[in-house]
Amino acid sequence: MNTQALTRLALGVAALAIAIPTVAQVAKPRYGTFGIDLTSEDKQVKPGDDFWTYANGAWAARTEIPADKGGVGYGNILTDEAEANVHAILNDMAANPAAYGATGKQVGDFYASWMDQAGIDAKGTAPLKPYLDRIFGVNDLTGLQTLFASVGYASPIEVGVIPSLSDPTHYTAVVGQGGLGMQRDYYLLPGEKYDAFRAAYKAYIGHMLQLAGVPDAGAKAEAIFALETAMAKDQWSPAESRDIAKLNDPETIAGLKAKAPDVDWALMLKTAGLDSSPMVLMANNTALTAMGKIMVATPLQTWKDYLAFHFISDHATFLPKAFDDAQFDFYSKTLGGVPVQRDRWKRGVQLMNGALGEAVGEIYVKKYFPATSKAKMGELIDDLRAAYAEKISNAPWMDATTKQKALAKLAAFEPRVGYPVKFIDYSSLQVDRGDLLGNAMRSGEFEHQLELSRFAKPVDRTLWGMTPQTVNAYYNPLANQITFPAAILQPPYFDPNADAAVNYGAIGAIIGHEMGHGFDDQGSQFGPTGKFENWWTPEAKKAYAEHTAALAAQYDQYEAIPGTKINGKLTLGENIGDLSGIEAAYAAYQRYQAKHGKAPVIGGLTGDQRFFLAFAQAWQTKVRDDRLRQQLLGDPHSPAKYRVNGVVRNFDPWYKAFNIKPGDKLYLPPNERVHIW
Repeated sequence: MNTQALTRLALGVAALAIAIPTVAQVAKPRYGTFGIDLTSEDKQVKPGDDFWTYANGAWAARTEIPADKGGVGYGNILTDEAEANVHAILNDMAANPAAYGATGKQVGDFYASWMDQAGIDAKGTAPLKPYLDRIFGVNDLTGLQTLFASVGYASPIEVGVIPSLSDPTHYTAVVGQGGLGMQRDYYLLPGEKYDAFRAAYKAYIGHMLQLAGVPDAGAKAEAIFALETAMAKDQWSPAESRDIAKLNDPETIAGLKAKAPDVDWALMLKTAGLDSSPMVLMANNTALTAMGKIMVATPLQTWKDYLAFHFISDHATFLPKAFDDAQFDFYSKTLGGVPVQRDRWKRGVQLMNGALGEAVGEIYVKKYFPATSKAKMGELIDDLRAAYAEKISNAPWMDATTKQKALAKLAAFEPRVGYPVKFIDYSSLQVDRGDLLGNAMRSGEFEHQLELSRFAKPVDRTLWGMTPQTVNAYYNPLANQITFPAAILQPPYFDPNADAAVNYGAIGAIIGHEMGHGFDDQGSQFGPTGKFENWWTPEAKKAYAEHTAALAAQYDQYEAIPGTKINGKLTLGENIGDLSGIEAAYAAYQRYQAKHGKAPVIGGLTGDQRFFLAFAQAWQTKVRDDRLRQQLLGDPHSPAKYRVNGVVRNFDPWYKAFNIKPGDKLYLPPNERVHIW
C-alpha cells in the first residue's frame, strides 16, 4: 500500500521566496551588486528570441551538471545547503545524544543503521526473509488482497486517506490506481528509446529476483513485465489523473462492489483500518474496474512474484550494496541519465528527512531560520494578495457575481510560513540501530497509524505536507492554504539585501504562482473552505475555459527535447500559476513603486528589466535529457525554459521593457496573447 499519490490529488508545488527591501542598503546581496548575476546573461541572444537563454545562456554554457545529479540550478544550491545543515545536526546528535533526549537517540540510531554499510552487507538477504516468506505464503486472493492493503507492499489498487472533497473538515478513505515500476507511458510509447527502457526494466526485474535467490528469475521477469504492461494499458494518463471532477467519485462499499466486483473492498479497507469510512472516494474508477479484472485473470504465482520483486526493489536501498547499486543503475542511470550514485551521507539525510522529518526540522528551524524572515514573508504575501484582489476586480472577462466569490476565496487564503505550529511526536516509533530494513518498515507503519489516529477526528489544518528543511512550497486546495517551508526563504530566492525589483520578480512571481493555484483549472473548482464546489457563473466559466484552452494549445507546440513535446493539458495548472503569478507580482511591484517612488536605473537596467531578468534567473536550471523526458511524460510542471519563455510572451509589460517587435521569435500579436487576469 502506497498512499503518496492519493494524498496529493491536486497539490500544486513550486519554488518561491520573499522580501521588499529598498535599493540603498549597507549589506550586499548574495548575487551581483543588486541581486542578479549579470555574468549569466548571453547578450548574443536577443531577448525577444529566447528570453531564458538571454538571461541564463552564459551560465548554461559554463555549468556542468554534477555527476550525481539529474540537473543543476538554484534549487539544487539550496537543497545542498539544507542537506549540509541537516548533516551537521545529525553529526551533533551522534556526538551529543543526551542534548537531544529520546528523539535524538531515535534519529541517531536510525541514521547509524543507514551508515553501517558493512553491517548491512554482512546480513545479506536475511532481513528480506520474513517479508518474502509472507508473500510466498499467500495461497488465495484473500491473502493477496490483504497484502495489497498492507503497509510496505505494492498494489495495483492504492488505499489511503484524504480530506473529503464534499466536506474538507473531515477525512474520507480513497482508493486509486498504482503498482507500476515505471511511469505509465514508458510501457506504451513506441520507438527504439522506449524499447530499450522496457528491455532494461525486464532485465532489472530478473536481476533483483536473482539477487534475492528467487528461482527461475528470467521467466518470472517476463511474466511480471507482461502483467504491468496490461495494468498500464488500463490506467489513466497523468493528465487524466489531475482532473478533479473526473476523480471525484464517492462510493459506498456497495457502490465500489458494483463498479469493480472482482475486488474484495470490505477486506482491503478493513486491512487498511479504514472500514469505518461511510464513503470511499473512487479515484481512477474505470482503471480500478480493470485492475480487478486483471487481478482475477492473472495466475496467483505471478502476483506473488510481482509482490516479491516490488518489495525487493522498493526496499533495495536498505539491503546490501548489490541491491542498492542495481536499483540506482536502472532508475537513476538508465531512466534518468545520472551516472554516479550520491554520497551515502547525503542519501541518509534525505532518509531522515522522510522518516523523522519534523523531529529534524524542529532543530533545523531553531538553528537556521531567523524570525525576521517570517515577518518579511508576511509583508510580501499581503502585498501579493492585494495585487490579486486588484487584478480580479478589474478582470474584464469575469462577471460581478463570480468576482465576489473569487475575492472571498482570496480573502480566505491561509498562508503558513517557516514551520508548523506543532511538530510530530515520534516517541512511539521503535528504532533499532542494527536493523535498517526493520526501521524503514516500522517508520512506514508509524506513519500509517498516525494517519489512522487522525481519521476519526476533524481535519487538523495545522498539519504540514512538507518539512521545514524542504526547498519548495505548495498550495493545498482542500484547505485553501499556501505553505512556504523555512529552507526556501533564503538566497537566491529570498535576499533581504537585493533590489526590490529582483525580489518581486524572482520571489514575488513564485508566491504569486502558489496563490494562482487557487484559481487554476483545478484549484478554481474548490471554494474558500476547500470544499469541491462550483462558485462560477456559466458565463465566467466559459470565458475562463477559453483563456486556459488557448494557453494549453501554446504549450502543446513546445518541443522540449527532440521527439517529445510538452503536454499542455498535463501542465495547464502550473502554467496558469506561472502566468498569473507574474501578472500579480508585476502589479505588486507597481504598487511598491507607487509607495516608494519610481525605481531608478541600476547598472543600465530599468526596474522592469530587472524584474523580468530576476524572474528568468529564478528558473536557472539545466537538466539531463533523460530526466527531462521523465518530467515531460509525468510531471505537471513545464521545463524551466518554457516556464520563462512561455510566460513572458503572453505578458504585455515584457514587450515594452525589452522593446520586443514583430519578427522576434517569441513575439505574439496582442490578440494571441493569453491573459489570466
